[in-house]
Amino acid sequence: MARPIVHDQHVQQRLLAVTAELVDREGPARVTLRDVAAAADTSTSAIYSLFGGKAQLLTAAVDDGFRSFGESQRRAAKDGLLGLGRAYRAWALEHPALYRLMFGGAMAAYVECSPTPEVASDSMLPLVDAVIAAQSGGKVRAQNPAVVAMAIWGQVHGLVSLELAQMNDPATDWAGIYEAALESVARAWAP
Repeated sequence: MARPIVHDQHVQQRLLAVTAELVDREGPARVTLRDVAAAADTSTSAIYSLFGGKAQLLTAAVDDGFRSFGESQRRAAKDGLLGLGRAYRAWALEHPALYRLMFGGAMAAYVECSPTPEVASDSMLPLVDAVIAAQSGGKVRAQNPAVVAMAIWGQVHGLVSLELAQMNDPATDWAGIYEAALESVARAWAP
């Protein structure tokens, strides 16, 4: 008697990681469930069993990225805005495929796939909380914390996106530029 195939959390995580890598490299239109299953050393039935289909797998991969990113932000929150900014770049450099998958927008044109709103917004809560704490401590101007957080996010996101896109000369000191930008952001929002 054959034992039932068990599709556990390890298979699920492997499928999510492989999906991000393949979509990043090939684009969502060219990636098939068969490709994903083969690269993850499993079967397409595992994908259907765990996720339901391609759109659900892609959404799960995006959500997984936001969860991982959010966890890194929560760990860095104790170090305030500067720590969050540094953790943002570090996470993106460690997970470039997930970062591009989360923020690239290429999938939306191909398949109904967008992050679960609660998952995506939850990942940004540490930034809003840090803005509120900095405002309470007199280090950031008293303005709508969500607006301040979005402005800060836009700055760090833009620089990280440029770095991952390998813009500019290969010898560009992205770490130095990023630190200068973080200092600039702090000065810009000082009271």
